[in-house]
Amino acid sequence: MTEARVILEGLAYVESARWHDGRLWFAHWGTDEIIAVDPEGNAEVVGRGPGGLGWSIDWLPDGHLLTTGSGLFRHEADGSIVPHADLGHLASDWNEIVVDGRGIIYVNGRCEFDFSGGPPQGIIAMVTPDGEVRQVADGIAFPNGMVVTPDNRTLIIAESIAQKLTVFDIGDDGSLSSRRTWADGIGADGICLDVDGAVWAQSGAMETACVRVREGGEILERIDLDRSPFACALGGPDGRTLFILAAEWRGFEEIDAAIADRTGQVLVADAPAPGAGWP
Repeated sequence: MTEARVILEGLAYVESARWHDGRLWFAHWGTDEIIAVDPEGNAEVVGRGPGGLGWSIDWLPDGHLLTTGSGLFRHEADGSIVPHADLGHLASDWNEIVVDGRGIIYVNGRCEFDFSGGPPQGIIAMVTPDGEVRQVADGIAFPNGMVVTPDNRTLIIAESIAQKLTVFDIGDDGSLSSRRTWADGIGADGICLDVDGAVWAQSGAMETACVRVREGGEILERIDLDRSPFACALGGPDGRTLFILAAEWRGFEEIDAAIADRTGQVLVADAPAPGAGWP
């Protein structure tokens, strides 16, 4: 079993792990900070998000930073933050984002959700490089992390309430089809993909392990932690460093207390295969 070590702590909730420009970037929920940290733990605030909870980051091919939240926003070189696309007719709350190798943006919206077993209402929207906005999937049970394979032909998304990873084929126009289960029993949040086609993800609801899982559900590697892994990313000089964002999860009713207690950490572990695809 692989072990992880802490390189940064004293954080609130930590989400949306992205290896970018030689460092791990992440959304510091409970604040409006975007933080970047190198593999040795040297960190700095490098940008600002919308604040609060439920927002993520990624980049366009031209280097513009994008953030989600109440919409989809683009960060300009002068520091201004402007709307990138109008998603208001589809949903008002946008969570995870992934930009594929062609510059097509996928964002997921949670709309209304029901933890008691109501019909899943999560959606995925697509924004093309020329600005077209289209809903490309619905009925997703609390959508979370997404990855796109290196050939831009497959999108995998975490359905947290359904406790599974779901996969779609991506068409030439960016549309999604052929929805099917990629792995059951995986209560994932933020996820990442490696060159062997395996996904790193949280092992299950209320569990505190990060696992490397193969399509079909076989667990290849397991890293046990003392708190919940919220997101992971592969990076480092050779792509074989697994970064894990973790914090204590005490339920929705104790979010404010958990943020105040600053249980968030960034951990690293050696991975058997380098990262691949997007993000």
